[in-house]
Amino acid sequence: MKEAIKKKKNKRFGAEHWVVIAWLLAFYDAISVSVSYFFALWMRFDCKYSQIPENYLNNWMKFTPIYILIALAVFAYLRLYKSLWRFASYSELVRTAAACFVTANLHVIGISLIFGNMPVSYYIVGGIVQFCLVISIRFAYRMVLLLRKRQKTEGAVTQNVMLIGAGAAGRMILRDINRSQELNDKVKCIIDDNSNKWNRYIDGTPIVGGRESILENVERYKIQKIYIALPSASAEDKRDILNICKETGCELKNLPGMYQLVGGEVTVSSLKDVSIEDLLGREPIKVDMNEVYSFIHGKTVLVTGGGGSIGSELCRQVAKHHPKRLIIFDIYENNAYSIQLELREKHPELDLVTLIGSVRDSRKMFQVFDYYRPDVVYHAAAHKHVPLMEDSPCEAIKNNAIGTYKTAYAAMLHGCKRFVLISTDKAVNPTNIMGASKRLCEMIIQSFDAKIKEGKADEIPQLFTHEIKNERKKLDVVKNRELFKNIKTEFVALRFGNVLGSNGSVIPIFKKQIEKGGPVTVTHPDIIRYFMTIPEAVSLVLLAGTYAKGGEIFVLDMGSPVKIDTLARNLIRLSGFKPDIDIKIEYTGLRPGEKLYEEKLMAEEGLKKTENEKIHIGCPIPFDTNEFLAQLDNLMEAAYSNRKDIRDLVAALVSTYHQEGVEVVSTETYKELMDEALASDEEDN
Repeated sequence: MKEAIKKKKNKRFGAEHWVVIAWLLAFYDAISVSVSYFFALWMRFDCKYSQIPENYLNNWMKFTPIYILIALAVFAYLRLYKSLWRFASYSELVRTAAACFVTANLHVIGISLIFGNMPVSYYIVGGIVQFCLVISIRFAYRMVLLLRKRQKTEGAVTQNVMLIGAGAAGRMILRDINRSQELNDKVKCIIDDNSNKWNRYIDGTPIVGGRESILENVERYKIQKIYIALPSASAEDKRDILNICKETGCELKNLPGMYQLVGGEVTVSSLKDVSIEDLLGREPIKVDMNEVYSFIHGKTVLVTGGGGSIGSELCRQVAKHHPKRLIIFDIYENNAYSIQLELREKHPELDLVTLIGSVRDSRKMFQVFDYYRPDVVYHAAAHKHVPLMEDSPCEAIKNNAIGTYKTAYAAMLHGCKRFVLISTDKAVNPTNIMGASKRLCEMIIQSFDAKIKEGKADEIPQLFTHEIKNERKKLDVVKNRELFKNIKTEFVALRFGNVLGSNGSVIPIFKKQIEKGGPVTVTHPDIIRYFMTIPEAVSLVLLAGTYAKGGEIFVLDMGSPVKIDTLARNLIRLSGFKPDIDIKIEYTGLRPGEKLYEEKLMAEEGLKKTENEKIHIGCPIPFDTNEFLAQLDNLMEAAYSNRKDIRDLVAALVSTYHQEGVEVVSTETYKELMDEALASDEEDN
């Protein structure tokens, strides 16, 4: 109750203050409109009161009270008493001019018709003086604030800013800086590639040239910050400009996209730190999401690993397009709880189920599929960190390979229509146990799909979890052989490279190291990787689930590979430091199982085109499905027994797995990729 009374009192006092200001302005306007026309009359007769004819003076005196009422009514109608004049701008200027124009004309008509004609100069000079008096008081407050800010800025340490982009977004950023009382930034110059704008000014700030003059003007104006306001520029243009800016050592801020310009949200606070993603220099992969979401609409969707980087983004995208039910399944309750809270806040109408459990647990997976009957499964649950899995190889097999098998088997028996496996380019010619385990996942998916197409789904063996111990009875649901006759589940895998910004990825690690002052650790100066963004990865996952025919391995064209060393150096520069001077780079050596480069496809695999030119389908390498499935039970037993020879057993199943690490890399292939990466570096520089 006390809080409500206090709030009401504050509101009343606020209103009283506003009313006082409005009345004071009205009183001032009443004096201004009357004095302005008397001044015009006085000027007309040589500034001598005694020479003013009595009839003119009487006309003015009789019409003035009427005119004051007319003027105040017009001013009130045009909201001249409701504006915040400390933020007065073009809109307020136009409304004030319109009010003065309308009242001046009403003055001419009114006094002429009622009391008689007045000298022409009386009308003209009176209208001009009235406008000057009315506008001056309203903009004087803003002028005082600007002068105070200038004095404060002159006494404080200012940051000289270069603004790139003289379009609508650039103008909004410039005015936001000029109005702000909190910022000590001062825009010294503007860069724009449109030569028609050069040597001209925006709010007193010169447009000094195009991108080729950035370095010159940074030195000339002693710039410390560069603000980039190019929301509609292509990725290639942004990359070229950023490559120039990163050589300046200035702090960089970037306006992310057009949506902020359209939404009117372009302010200094809209700017974000320039991220390394901006330097990849390719347009985002675009997918026809309408078809994707029409596939999801009205279906029950299960996302395993739903709390992870890819899994959580999958949940966000699926939730937007009206699934019948969305099931988040994850073993880590904190991540699952976080995405659950987010989705419930954004989509209160969504039928959302969050389950905690492990994909290794057969009985749990059967229970989930039996109760919820998901139509589509996106299987993102996996151990993914290469060095950790090298130290715990059996865990990689248990969670990645066996977990995928159990989830896929439960999906198959319970009428799931699509099963989409999230794979990785590390599954190609793997030199580490994590990559080999993901290749096993792909082979499992291919085997399931092959058996279903042959009409022999009942030949797929049931694997038993360690919790069942040595019990050899099959689960009750498996006893019914009729279940296998109409199985039509379509299994598909998709393969992509490193995901920017995902948990544990290289960029967040580099950023933390830079924040601490270094050093930034890179395993090898020549290591190269393919990169993609989380939204691109999720688009591919959804597309695979839509277009799957069964047995495919979808592959994303991620452009040219990028040197990790180059990424590290660019990120240091974008943070305003100099590599090897301000922030040291240390080379720690390749970790166990790590390759200098990752391939997207094995040499034996070919590529088929899809409707999207950036997405291809890899033709699976044939292998003996029966022999492979028969050996999985032994592999599972070995993994749960934590046998030390687990790598040898994996190598027997995955013929492309090489435990020797980087020695498997062919000189020719690596040289080609290095040349491609170096060419990209030269283009950037």
